[in-house]
Amino acid sequence: MLSVGILVFDDVEILDFSGPYEVFSTAARVHGRSNGNGAAANLFKCFLVAPAMRPVRARGGMKVLPDCVLAPSADIDVLLVPGGDVAAILNDDAVIHWIATQSLGTVITASVCTGAFLLAKAGLLNGLDVATHWEDQDALQAGFPALNVQRNVPWMDCGKVVTSGGISAGIDMSLHLVERLAGRPLAEATAKQMEYRWLQ
Repeated sequence: MLSVGILVFDDVEILDFSGPYEVFSTAARVHGRSNGNGAAANLFKCFLVAPAMRPVRARGGMKVLPDCVLAPSADIDVLLVPGGDVAAILNDDAVIHWIATQSLGTVITASVCTGAFLLAKAGLLNGLDVATHWEDQDALQAGFPALNVQRNVPWMDCGKVVTSGGISAGIDMSLHLVERLAGRPLAEATAKQMEYRWLQ
C-alpha cells in the first residue's frame, strides 16, 4: 500500500486537494474490486495533513478536518501540495521546511496549481520544467528564476517531482501518477469510474 499525504491549509483551493484525493481513493477501490478482495486490496491510502489539528477553511468557506499534523517523512510515499491563495502558507517556515524534508523520503512529490510556489520555496524546483495555473505563470517565473515555467501543458513530470496546472489539471496529473505507480489499465479504469475525460 502506498500512502498519499495531501497538504491542506487555510485558503486552499477545494478541487486542488479533493480532485487528487478522489483519483487515488477511486483507484484504490477499482484496484480492490478488480482483484476480488474489496477494501482489503487497497493500493493507495489517502490522508490530509495540516499545520495544526483544527478545521481548515478552504476557499469558498468549506471547512475540512485534517487527519494529522505534518506527518513524519516515513509516513508518506506520495506528497501532494495543492494551491489556492498561498500568500500566508508561503511564509510559514515550518511548513516549507517540512515539505523540503518530506521530499527526501517520498517516491513522488507533486503540486497542483499554485502549490508550485511552495515546492519552489522549498528548493525542489530549481532547474526543472514546471507547470502551474496559467494566471500565476509569470509570477512564479519572476519569483523563482531558477525554474522553467512551461505554458499550455496540463502537467510536467520531472521524475521525482511532478507539477500541474490549475484546479482540474490536478485530476489529470493524479491519473498520470496512478499510471506511473500502478499501470495504465488502472489509470484508465479509474478515469472511467469517475466518468472523467482524462487530458493526457
